[in-house]
Amino acid sequence: VSTQSTWGGVNLRIYKSIEHSLAVLSMNEKDSISGEGAWITWLCSLEEHSFLCEVDPEFIRDQFNCYGLRARFFNYDEAIDLILSSSPPTDEDLENPKLLELHQEAVDLYGLLHVRFIATPKGLGLIREKFTAGRFGICPRVMCDRQRVLPVGMSDELRTSRVKIFCPRCEEVYVPKGKTIEVDGAYFGSSFPLLFLQNFPELQPLPLTATYIPRLFGFRVYKHKGSSFAKQTKGEELSYYTENYLKQVKGINSPRGVAKPENTLPECDGFDLSAQKDTIQ
Repeated sequence: VSTQSTWGGVNLRIYKSIEHSLAVLSMNEKDSISGEGAWITWLCSLEEHSFLCEVDPEFIRDQFNCYGLRARFFNYDEAIDLILSSSPPTDEDLENPKLLELHQEAVDLYGLLHVRFIATPKGLGLIREKFTAGRFGICPRVMCDRQRVLPVGMSDELRTSRVKIFCPRCEEVYVPKGKTIEVDGAYFGSSFPLLFLQNFPELQPLPLTATYIPRLFGFRVYKHKGSSFAKQTKGEELSYYTENYLKQVKGINSPRGVAKPENTLPECDGFDLSAQKDTIQ
């Protein structure tokens, strides 16, 4: 099983960012990251991994939570040992190509454990803390009035799409700002935002109260381009990247050419929740 990414050199960028992040850590910070779960703490402390939560080591040790993952990684045992190690990688480790590849495999394995952990009560609680603190950012849409957003993946498969942000108010998906764009969307999964909001209904935003109406010298433009009365062509409803969709866009868009925003249909574990009473209005 190769751990090389199909995103066109993104692994090299991740390697360099990890190496740079470790290099800028002060000696005191390096010394403070020790003990059980030190590798996890180090990984989540990197700027480009600020969306990630620290998975409980006991959760990782439970074989039930790791079901089905062994077959997906060539160095599974070594990667698990690395994740549970009591010390972060050293400069020498990151200069060794073989160890660097093992680190990337461990990051992917951690990401697939992460998506399972954030569905647990403890994981949801950690995400709630980040969400209420605005750690995931705000919706770039002006009419959403700085609504806080949630991380979402457009695919549950590794190396298909980077992490995006989902706005609970306008129900659109956007590309996040900053280095978090390098995080794989599979680390969060395509169902997480709806799962989160159903567990915390009090965090669901109020409905939109205002709509932007384009005007020409103060007049509405009727049935012309730019008018809300223009005839709209209904596009494909998209809640995650399907295999057929990926085949269609392959070769058309560049690896970084993801549309902003992407129209999405709210789903949780593949089920349409748009008609449910407790779904986002």
